[in-house]
Order: sequence, then C-alpha cells, then structure tokens
Amino acid sequence: MCLADAPAPVFALVSAPETTSSAQVAASQAVNLELPADVANFDYTDKTTDLWDRVRAGYAIPDLENQLVANQLAWYGTRTEYILRTVQRGSRYLYHVVEELEKRGMPTELALLPFIESAFNPQAISTAKATGMWQFMAATGRDFNLKQTMFKDDRRSVLDSTDAALNYLEKLYGMFGDWQLALAAYNWGEGSVQRAIKKQQALGLPIDFQSLSVHMPNETKNYLPKLQAVKNIIGNPEQFNLALPKLDNQPYFVSVEKTRDIDVRVAAQLAELPMDEFTALNPQFSRPVIAGGSNTKILLPTDNAALFKENLNKWQGPLSSWSAHTVQKTERVEALATKLGLKPEVVREVNFIPAKMMVKAGSTLLVPKSSKTPDHDISLEIAEKAQLVIEKNSTRQVSYKVSKHDNLAGIAKRFRVSVAELKSWNQLKRDSVANGQTLRIQTPVVTQVNQTSILASTHRGSSPKIVRHTATPTRNGKTIVANLKATRFK
Repeated sequence: MCLADAPAPVFALVSAPETTSSAQVAASQAVNLELPADVANFDYTDKTTDLWDRVRAGYAIPDLENQLVANQLAWYGTRTEYILRTVQRGSRYLYHVVEELEKRGMPTELALLPFIESAFNPQAISTAKATGMWQFMAATGRDFNLKQTMFKDDRRSVLDSTDAALNYLEKLYGMFGDWQLALAAYNWGEGSVQRAIKKQQALGLPIDFQSLSVHMPNETKNYLPKLQAVKNIIGNPEQFNLALPKLDNQPYFVSVEKTRDIDVRVAAQLAELPMDEFTALNPQFSRPVIAGGSNTKILLPTDNAALFKENLNKWQGPLSSWSAHTVQKTERVEALATKLGLKPEVVREVNFIPAKMMVKAGSTLLVPKSSKTPDHDISLEIAEKAQLVIEKNSTRQVSYKVSKHDNLAGIAKRFRVSVAELKSWNQLKRDSVANGQTLRIQTPVVTQVNQTSILASTHRGSSPKIVRHTATPTRNGKTIVANLKATRFK
C-alpha cells in the first residue's frame, strides 16, 4: 500500500468534571501505581551504538531484486521528507520492536514493516478498517488476543499489537518456511498464499515469492518490494542523500502498572507530558478514563515515569472523574440523560453517539461521576467486556384513543416514550387524561443496528494522522466498528 499523510479527524479529550468529593480525595491518596524497580537505574552496556546499526546487523531476509523494487526505490528516494517524518514518529517504538525481534531470533528488517503498514502511526485506520501500527483487522486481532472494547482497542497498543504481530509472523513463517512468503501471507492472508502455491505446484512451477506474484493482487505484489526499498534506504542512506537521525540504543519508554482508574488528562498531567505525546505512547485508550485492573499498563518516557511517581505522591485531587452506567432498556439519549441528571450532549459526546440514535439495552455508557452515579472505579468485568450498541431511531406519528383504565404512565410505557414527551406533544398541563381523549404520539421505528467499538482517540490538541488507503483488505475478518464522524469536545 502506498501510504501518504492525509487529513485526519480530530478526537479530543472530554473535559472532566471539576467537582471533587471527599471520597475521591481519599481514593487518590490510597492509589498504588507501580513503577518498574529499575526505572531510575537503567544501565545498558552499549548506549553509544546507533540503533540503526543494530537493525542493519540483523538483516536476514534474502534480498529481492526486480523492477517493482526499483520503482519503489525511485518513489521513496524522492520523498526524503516523508521518510524522515515516518522515522521521527517510529523512533518512540523502534527499540522495543528490535528488542522483541532479537529475543525471538527473527530478522530485524521486520522492525521496518510498520513503515509500510502504517507509517509507524498507531492511530492508522485503513479503508478496510485494519487498525494500528501493525494494521490488524478486528477478527484477526481477536484471534491474537487483542481486546477491543469501548474502553480500549489493543490493536493500537504499542506492546500488545507488536507482540501479536510477531506471533502472527512467526506462525506464518512456520507454515511456509520462507520469510518472503510469510510477509505475502501477512498482507494477503495465508489461505490466499496456500492456494497460489497449489496452483503453481499443479503446473510444476516454482513457489518462491517472485514466481507466485503472478497470482497476487497489486498490493501484495508491491508489498515486499516496498519493504525491500525501505530496507535498502535504511541500509545505505547516504546513497539516497538521506541523513538519518541517530537513534539511541536504549528504551524510549517504560511501562507503569496501575491499580486504580485514572483520567487520561490526569495521567498526562502527572507525567508532565503534552497530551499528544501521552497519546502517542498510549493510543489504545478510547475514552477519557483509563479503566481496568493492574494488567492495564501506561507507557511513559523513562524520565517522565519518575516524575509521574513523584507527582502522584503529592496529588490531592480525584484520579478519576468518570463512571460506567449499564443501560437497562433501549432508550433515547435524552431520556437516559434526564435520569442521570446530565445534559444529553454530554452523554452523546463522550460516548460518540450520533444524533437520532437510541442506546440498546445492555449497553455501557461512560458518564461523569455525580450524586446519581457510583463513586467508585469501573469494574474489571465492565472494563474488559463493555460494548455500546446503538440503533438508528426514526419516528412516525400515531393517534391513540384513551380508554377509561388508561393513565399517562401506562401509555408512555406502552409506546416506549416518556410522560414528559406525551405532555409536550399534546400540550397537556396535568398528568391526567380523559376517557375518549385522542393523543398524538411520536412512536419510534428502529431501522438499523450498529455495534460500536469506538476507534476515536481521546486527546486534546493536535492529533496524529489517520492513514487511509484504497487497498484490498489484507486480513480476513469482519469489523464491528461503526464509521462515526469525529467530534471535537469542548
């Protein structure tokens, strides 16, 4: 896929409520977020080595030489600014990827694969809905234990998606015994590569990547040539008049375990990080609160992790301003908001619910903590399983003749509307109706159902680019994600 920077929707962090309860203060003082013991004592024996040298030393996939590689070299070779932007973005993640590859004994040029997949953008979303730095489809992500709930999408997680991608690549190499074919399968699907191999074998023809490419779609034909082109440029940047920035051979980030809910805004503030930098390291969180148990990790630059711990010990305010609400029956957002004592626009914005949509029974909504919501952490079960299901709501007007046993509450329940709506539609000043009276009722008609696992990031300020391309779906599986428009939260 030929990736280029494209305008991206902006998803901004919802401002948390400013109220502070005594219970929240007490909770914040009792919080325990664990830092690795060696945060302040990192000692690497070879800090002077440029990470690029380490990448080059581990090249192990046979080189590909053909016209497609030459074409890709010509394309990349005239776009040094694009390469440098991608390198700058990927510099946060590259050490971790190289470390993981070396632990597994895998070729280190695979660390350059996100260059091709997403331009090292963990927020990247393809037109086929492949997501994250390694571009996992929803179903394939679930096959490799990448959880996708309303609170987070592990396909965007730096740690989890890298682990899943390398597991997948190892599996593919085990199937084909050839890294070039494994890469073709990563892009095209293992079933497609297996069928192409059978066709070649039936004709008595070779089954290497170049021979099989006659059966491949253009995207896959160019997939390995693109990686080869980037590999060549990183291997000999001077030949392309490119001055690569030096990358230190040491971790850019460490992981911090959390045991309590914490707002994204508060976590970034305690770490003394700009919101866009915090989001670049923690792109998997889809809501303004980081929920879940101690297995939920926050990534921070090493120095900022120490600042985080120091500032946390001094923190006197609430850590989390949000609670979860389970919807008991399918309702309009306006009715739900009234019950919770909130403005409908607040409920819509933080949950990314478009206008004219109803929320299905069993859905989970994120709501600000208030006197009508519980003042405790979101349960681990909700954090790991929560989904939001919405229905497109249209209405039609019907007339209803009141019988002598009717009352407003019963009529409202029958038509799934509120008493207040009945009174408004019929200009009633009292909560009573007369036998034989005719009421006008706007009754809902459900016409469409969407299940949403929100893709939006929740950060304030400039957002990463969302990479969009017109490629054929690269991994099988149906996405459950609704294509919602971006909303900027005030």
